[in-house]
Amino acid sequence: MTVRHPALAALPVVAALATGCATHDRPKGPDAGAPLRVATYNVSLYDDSAGGVIRRLDAGDAGARKVAAVLQRLRPDLVLLNEFDYDAEGRAADLFQQRYLEVPQPGGGDALHYPHRYFAPVNTGEPSGLDLDNNGTVGGTGRDRGNDAWGYGLHPGQYGMLVLSRHPIERDAVRSFRLLRWSTMPGAMRPFDPARRAPYHRDEIWARLRLSSKSHWDVPVRTPQGRVHFLVSHPTPPVFDGPEDRNGARNADELRLWREYLDNDPADHGWLCDDEGRCGGLPDGERFVIAGDLNNDPNDGDGHHDAIRALIDHPRVLRHAPPRSEGAATAARTAGGANANHTGDPAEDTGDFGPRVGNLRLDYVLPSVGLRWRDGGVFWPAPGSPDAAIAHASDHHAVWVDLVADE
Repeated sequence: MTVRHPALAALPVVAALATGCATHDRPKGPDAGAPLRVATYNVSLYDDSAGGVIRRLDAGDAGARKVAAVLQRLRPDLVLLNEFDYDAEGRAADLFQQRYLEVPQPGGGDALHYPHRYFAPVNTGEPSGLDLDNNGTVGGTGRDRGNDAWGYGLHPGQYGMLVLSRHPIERDAVRSFRLLRWSTMPGAMRPFDPARRAPYHRDEIWARLRLSSKSHWDVPVRTPQGRVHFLVSHPTPPVFDGPEDRNGARNADELRLWREYLDNDPADHGWLCDDEGRCGGLPDGERFVIAGDLNNDPNDGDGHHDAIRALIDHPRVLRHAPPRSEGAATAARTAGGANANHTGDPAEDTGDFGPRVGNLRLDYVLPSVGLRWRDGGVFWPAPGSPDAAIAHASDHHAVWVDLVADE
């Protein structure tokens, strides 16, 4: 969840528990006989100014050191970093890899090297040239500028995505759906303004509006367990809107995009087309892992919970117990606030978003049928544990799973 939106300034198989070192320690190098560890982590390495993350990483950033320490402890083979600002030259990714991941960090572990990575432009901060928030002006400064970008952001690339992998990425086969127009999705949840009794966006704007607030990528990776499609995204938070529910509807349809992709219905080939013009979904039998800060809890908080439940329950998604942690359960018991009214299992939460929102399960690693679950957890240590000092660089916590291919 991108909870640091300017509007917030006005707001005062049994999964393993992430409790200690033994749960996370792994061999230092890839091993064909070892499970594939896949993770997602919203790292909050963004800045409100273009190039700000580069400058921070170059100067030495305490939060980035903690993020690197967590990754050194978990040592995932394949990981998605959400909220990592994009720059075309990859300077931020270079700095993070060379000066943080590849240097042993306090509380972390041995240096961690990823020879393969993928990043690309995202919609956040990209000017649309349209009045997307219906305030009568196009662009402007600050929040006004962000609201008229294809995805909310104060500069192009803010809140971007970075994939790091120990195993080769099939770059020529990567698919991006950043440019897909929302209106092309059959039955799209077009926001409706109840005060005007009319659609929130005028027809000419609705026809051009992009669905993905950041991007949706299919990143095929050649792993020792076979090819795995890493399906990554970061849908918009279903908040910061009004009775038209434009962000709630967009979040739901961003989640639906992956369901349509997995359905691979030939009828979708006319609209489900990537940025290179290749149409259709993921062929049957292909293994995949859906990962990201999906900004929707199955039970609590804002949003259309049926959208995330439908993705979790998709026939091609492996049934497994959700990752858990002792830290999340403890935090829910002690934090109070909105947590008192939540109905979901607090041990499954992945982030703490303050007393008005509470703790929520927003971050997911969902493997496909054809993979077997070996282990998993949320890196949210209990207070007082040795890992607690590095666990709060972000308001999210890393989620990881260990997988092996079916025979």
